[in-house]
Amino acid sequence: MSQQPQPHKPYTEADVQLALSDIKCDQITSLRRAEAVYSVPRRTIQRRRDGKPSRRDCEPRSKRLTKLEEEVILQRILDENLRGVPPSKLHVQDMADRLLRDRGGEPVGKCWVDRFIKRTPELRTRWTRPYDHQRALCEDPAIIEPWFTLVQNMKAKYGIVDDDMYNFDESGFLMGKISSQLVVTGIEKPGKAKKLQPGDREWTTLIQGVSATGRVIPPFLIFAGKVLISNWFTEDLPRNWVIQVSPTGWTNNNLALAWLDHFDTHARPVGAYRLLIIDGHESHCSIDFQDRCKEKKIIALCMPPHSSHLLQPLDVACFSPLKRAYGDQISALARDRINHISKQTFLPAFEVAFEKAFTRENACAGFRGAGLSPHDPQAVLSKLDVQLRTQTPPQQVDAAWEAKTPRNAKEMEAQSTLVQNRMKIHRGSPASSLDEQVRQLTKGAQQMAHEMVLMRAEIVRLDTATEAATKRKSRKRCYVRAEETLTVGEVLDLIAEREGGRREESEEPAKRVRAGRRCGRCGEIGHNSRTCKVEIEDIIIATLLNNTILLQEYKICVVVLSYVAARTPRWCSWGAH
Repeated sequence: MSQQPQPHKPYTEADVQLALSDIKCDQITSLRRAEAVYSVPRRTIQRRRDGKPSRRDCEPRSKRLTKLEEEVILQRILDENLRGVPPSKLHVQDMADRLLRDRGGEPVGKCWVDRFIKRTPELRTRWTRPYDHQRALCEDPAIIEPWFTLVQNMKAKYGIVDDDMYNFDESGFLMGKISSQLVVTGIEKPGKAKKLQPGDREWTTLIQGVSATGRVIPPFLIFAGKVLISNWFTEDLPRNWVIQVSPTGWTNNNLALAWLDHFDTHARPVGAYRLLIIDGHESHCSIDFQDRCKEKKIIALCMPPHSSHLLQPLDVACFSPLKRAYGDQISALARDRINHISKQTFLPAFEVAFEKAFTRENACAGFRGAGLSPHDPQAVLSKLDVQLRTQTPPQQVDAAWEAKTPRNAKEMEAQSTLVQNRMKIHRGSPASSLDEQVRQLTKGAQQMAHEMVLMRAEIVRLDTATEAATKRKSRKRCYVRAEETLTVGEVLDLIAEREGGRREESEEPAKRVRAGRRCGRCGEIGHNSRTCKVEIEDIIIATLLNNTILLQEYKICVVVLSYVAARTPRWCSWGAH
């Protein structure tokens, strides 16, 4: 009975390389001996010795892109994520198609992007949310770090403790707006569930302040109106709340001063000075507001613009729970078929939401999340993940070049020089070393070529967008009458007619040509008396003829006047004369 072959133990790529190295150095003379020592099948060692790659290094025939091309696409995706413009699946597919088109290949299939993401652990799909460009510009450590230095310097200069460090800000509410909730519906109903909300769109503003130790200033509410109504105020409301009105429901300079007095009443200082962190709202930066702060020994520090979502404690941990809790209260009222939210209905609902949101824990969490108490700038700096500014490339270090995959043209040149020097001078170096260096050089060249394909496509796209923006800016603006409904064609005809009229008005009249000099002898244009060819006798004869004609005309006039004088008695004296 034949003996069954023993199954091989698991082996790694390192075992294969050690077996090949020992066979090459004649430390092991047979494949059977190498199999026994390293537990690597003889056929595997034989194939690898013949130059066949491992299964891990083999490219499947069905794979459309090479490993290097996929690495280039992966790096481009990560770079665009870092700049705050992550690509969609369609854009990733366009990258792959451009690389294939550059070498004459067919486009990838509709499922290629999903499979590429699935087999690439560095990638995943997420839903995006809009992010303001000005906020992204502010997310720069060079802007954020000086803010923490300023806060620490002010606290040290004026001896301010955490009990005297406050933050205040405004937040607006639509009275009839509910919050999104997870609800239970029937399985047969398709799509997202809908929940009715009251249609009231009246705006209400809350001015709120909290301290770093969790102290909460009573709320300061602003309704839209001109006067206060008595039925707004009930016995259930806390007596230290303040309710004011403005025409729009927004705050203004006068109301900001009123809140500052309200704050001074309820925020008794522990030390000599209090620190008040504010944003750049107009009412906070007015001269009257700053003077009132100096009068009450309040140090007002304004945050960098467009950074309140990171640096303002109220935005970090308080306002969001408040709006969510208020939306839940309005949802409960809507379930009770209360479809109109008046000010009398708003105040009880807001009171419940305020008590849930503005707790000591949330106030302290806001200062902790903003990196202010305790002092921890990394709590904010670690959240900065968008880099819109172009990073400064590192300076080139004049050092001995080491063999590695080149990333740019200069590194490729250095790698090429290294390979050439090795081939010319060090003839005795192992062939595997030269092969590895040439492989790295080839890989770098291919990688740069692939990146250039994607870069050319991006340049074309940017040029097209720039040209379109330039055309839009260069078009002249003019007003078109809106008394009647006009189609686009009619408006374009009116604009063309108006431009034609302006063009005719702007045409300059023909310039006057200065006449030449006139001859003083003959009176003709084009020469002077020194170059005149007319003889003096001809001029004299012409002058006499002219005088003769004038004399004859004078005689005729005298005869006519004498006849008239004879016929008219009162002219007789003149006729005799």
